[in-house]
Amino acid sequence: MFDQTLGTSGSPIAVTVGHWSDADAATGCTVVLFDRSAQTVVDIRGGAPGTRETDVLAGDRLIRRADAIALCGGSAFGLAVADGVMAHLREQGRGVATAGGPVPIVPAAVIFDLANRQSFAPTAEHGRIACNAAETLEHLARGQVGVGTGATTDKFTGNGQRGGFGKATVAFGGGSVTALVVVNAAGAVFDSATNRTVPSGKEDQRETLLRTPTKLGEGQATTLGIVLVDAPIDDAGLRRCAIAGHDGYARMIRPCHTIFDGDLIFASGLRVGTPSPAEVWVVALATELAVERAILDAVTA
Repeated sequence: MFDQTLGTSGSPIAVTVGHWSDADAATGCTVVLFDRSAQTVVDIRGGAPGTRETDVLAGDRLIRRADAIALCGGSAFGLAVADGVMAHLREQGRGVATAGGPVPIVPAAVIFDLANRQSFAPTAEHGRIACNAAETLEHLARGQVGVGTGATTDKFTGNGQRGGFGKATVAFGGGSVTALVVVNAAGAVFDSATNRTVPSGKEDQRETLLRTPTKLGEGQATTLGIVLVDAPIDDAGLRRCAIAGHDGYARMIRPCHTIFDGDLIFASGLRVGTPSPAEVWVVALATELAVERAILDAVTA
């Protein structure tokens, strides 16, 4: 039924990433492309997610893999980016084989940046542009670029610190984990080394927030992550990695997973295997560290 081959332990799936950015409108999109279909899971913890094609990744579903993943600005309007990514992949013959031709699987998620400089959302055409601009992870631009162009943090206090798009890789004996994260959080980002907010350098203000009514509207914040596991992994192992990634969120962003955020993590395996519980523990720990470092990179790059 399927026309794509999952990566094996000796042949990892190749990954490229493309950005489209609009600095004037302070929005954009970022597309992660796999050269073969990658087993993928998603773990959604925020109270206000904006998503597309995430149901197919559940543990009891038929597909449970992706040809690409799109992270988009523009709130729910930005999900149109995935249409352009699907068209780009279909032209290459990518996707699930059906009687009507290949159907690419492109899960997508959005951040809220409509209230920035212009109420503008990326479109399908911008998804195509991001695909055509895709490059290797080594050369990937970070900071306020792509989906992170208009991202901000620390919204509860009204300080409006900069957010952005970050990347970090953690290697271990059997492979590596790379985390790609866009930080557009309601909470503030903390540097664990100094226990102060980044970049403002303030102390933890959560106790103050308890006594200060918030003016943040519903669904106006979100942190999105994609974890790329370059080690033998299965569906259950990827789900442990997604959980560990959320631990990284909670350690670096305070408060985290609020009713106003759409926080989620995709976890994709670049090699197929059946790791032991001890090996899963190592990969999950690497995921936690990679996510923490990617969050810090997002607001400092």
